Amino acid sequence: MSDPRDIAAERLEEIAAELERAAQHCRVAAQHYRERNVPRAAAHAWAAQGHIHHGSGALLELAEEHAARSIPSAG
Repeated sequence: MSDPRDIAAERLEEIAAELERAAQHCRVAAQHYRERNVPRAAAHAWAAQGHIHHGSGALLELAEEHAARSIPSAG
């Protein structure tokens, strides 16, 4: 079985890639707005939101898994 830290690292890389796709869509949307092409800009902004939603959901899931295993301590 793989080390849980390696699994977490791989998942974080996947999340980063998802959020980078969101950033790419934002850049394209910005260019379309500059070109006054609002429908295409809106389509890319909407796609960016989908990638952000997916990435943040995956990050939340990873955080919840960590919280379930975490042992609170004062030290």
